[in-house]
Amino acid sequence: MPLFEITEEQVLNRIRFENPWWVDGKIDEFYHSMKRRLYFAKFLPLVTKSKIKRAAVLMGPRRVGKTVMIFHTIQKLIDEGIDPKKIFYLSIETPVFNGIGIEELFNFCRKAVGKEDDLKGFFVFFDEVQYLKNWEVHLKSLVDSYHHTKFIVSGSAAAALKLKSDESGAGRFTDFTLPPLTFHEYIHLKNLENLIIPQKKKWNKSLLTVFGTVNINDLNSHFIDYINFGGYPEVSLSKEIQANPGRYIKSDIIDKVLLRDLPSLYGIQDVQELNSLFTTIAFNSGNEFSYDNLSVSSGVSKNTIKKYISYLEAAFLIRVVNRIDLSGKKFKRANYFKIYLTNPSLRSALFSPINSNSEVMGNMVETAIYSQWFHRYWYTPYYARWKGGEVDIVGLTSDNLKPSWAVEIKWSNRYFKNPRELKSLSNFLIKNNLNKAIVTTIDITNELQFEDYSLDYMPSSLYCYTIGRRTIE
Repeated sequence: MPLFEITEEQVLNRIRFENPWWVDGKIDEFYHSMKRRLYFAKFLPLVTKSKIKRAAVLMGPRRVGKTVMIFHTIQKLIDEGIDPKKIFYLSIETPVFNGIGIEELFNFCRKAVGKEDDLKGFFVFFDEVQYLKNWEVHLKSLVDSYHHTKFIVSGSAAAALKLKSDESGAGRFTDFTLPPLTFHEYIHLKNLENLIIPQKKKWNKSLLTVFGTVNINDLNSHFIDYINFGGYPEVSLSKEIQANPGRYIKSDIIDKVLLRDLPSLYGIQDVQELNSLFTTIAFNSGNEFSYDNLSVSSGVSKNTIKKYISYLEAAFLIRVVNRIDLSGKKFKRANYFKIYLTNPSLRSALFSPINSNSEVMGNMVETAIYSQWFHRYWYTPYYARWKGGEVDIVGLTSDNLKPSWAVEIKWSNRYFKNPRELKSLSNFLIKNNLNKAIVTTIDITNELQFEDYSLDYMPSSLYCYTIGRRTIE
């Protein structure tokens, strides 16, 4: 008995199903009702500036809202007068499209709307493009062939997309990474902006906008929820998922990356070994590591661990933060470094949610704050460590790589009452001629002149909110 083959009409019918705005000019209500991510305003120009002959590559971890942002973009195009029948959306992982190249799919779309002979003014979205072999070669060809059409692709296998985009897309692709939610976005998504009060504050010789709150206890409660559940829009808004975050985040996000994306991309043979390393890092997020101690604890060779860490970074699961010394100088050999989860809720999903009194609360506050900095892909701060001392976050100037600011992250109020206990921070400020530093607290906002420098105390939740907000703005 002969095997059934997918017919052209079945392909066309599926395309029509995926593009409901061809009929009524609206995206599905399911997506329309969702609040836009604040990154939407940054992404939209990559689509609308059609004179720039580049494809946009939307990448990022799983479940951060890439597909939703695509549909919000489609609705915006329609609202601005683009013919709905010139906007095409296709999910490449749809079984009916299996084995069909993206140029052929583009041709099918034009046929489905009766525009086979029209080659201008289209906006074409290919979702989950990593499921198409050699997608980057085909996309480059489309960009070169159809000068008056804008192509946008997205995918969750972020490591693959970045690798292929860098290799083949030079001058043809513009990458845009959609990260997990910042704490600022989390507050926005949950309509909690009424908790935040913008304020003006003098910092050195500049007047900066800083943020206060009408209720620090309430904000801290949401901050702890953010640490436990806040990285993903769907988890943030669903009490049902929060009741069992492990099932959702671990199975739908972590396992798919560790068990499917990375092995298929990099030919990783021992998935159990990779999973074990990631679990160790997640449990100890914010701690200092070395290749030697990771090798001893895991029984895996140092070279293999280096590769695994590189893979996990490429998949946006972790970030390595490098160390400087008391004088702010980098080490010639990076024997020691810290590793942070890119999103603190990954730890809660693997193990269990935490509360304000948990033993690891300090580490997870630090992870949450660093995760806001990781959204700035052009800039990563350092931590300082030397014999007998450490400072949590240090910024270096871009010109001479000298320390220009420092932050000590604490989930405690005691260091306001006892600033002399901040000996490491004091030594670092004096050594590097810095006259000011930030110290985070649980709920104290104040400023203290101490010896030859001033300490600016602010709640960890407000500092986390501030960094996330400034990153977007």
